[in-house]
Amino acid sequence: MGSRSRSSNPQPQTSVRIIVRLVLWTWFLAALVVGRLELLARLPALAPQIILVVLTALLLTACFGITAVRAWIDALDVRALVLPHVTRFVGFYFLFLYQRGALPYAFAVPGGWGDIIVASLAVGVVFLPLREELHHHVCFIWNTIGLVDILFVVFTAARIGFSRPWQLGALQVLPLSVLPTFLMPLIIATHVIIYVRLMRKSPETANPA
Repeated sequence: MGSRSRSSNPQPQTSVRIIVRLVLWTWFLAALVVGRLELLARLPALAPQIILVVLTALLLTACFGITAVRAWIDALDVRALVLPHVTRFVGFYFLFLYQRGALPYAFAVPGGWGDIIVASLAVGVVFLPLREELHHHVCFIWNTIGLVDILFVVFTAARIGFSRPWQLGALQVLPLSVLPTFLMPLIIATHVIIYVRLMRKSPETANPA
């Protein structure tokens, strides 16, 4: 009975995976179009942060509110949720733009190094062969560091965008325009999902005595 129900799962899961990939690719292409047309530059100063919050909320609503999507995410290895954070090596580009005077120190340097550290740690979380209990604790610590870092970046961008929006012009055009319109909502949402997964599956329940 158990094997029959398990064998009936792959087809719906495959369909959900295909739909999720189509949605993500469509979303990414839309973010590229927004950046190419420089639409963010035509909006009020705090519009990118508002867009980021709205997209993050919509993404989390879909992940936790749609049963099929939630089941598919729950079936993923936590490492698959950590892996997208390797994209945070974009912090090197922040530092490069700071050196060119295209981004302010307050945003580029702390945020850049923070993202580089989080991305480097993500590589370890994904690829180091740790025991399950140790990996659980390491992943929790990494997730906390990563979430604090990304929230700091969002807060700093909002503060600078409110007082000196011209200093963040690089975030309104490609390639960095995809941060508020695609990558950062995905990053924040995966942090929340990882927390839920880790709290739902404690080391004690993962390795019962």
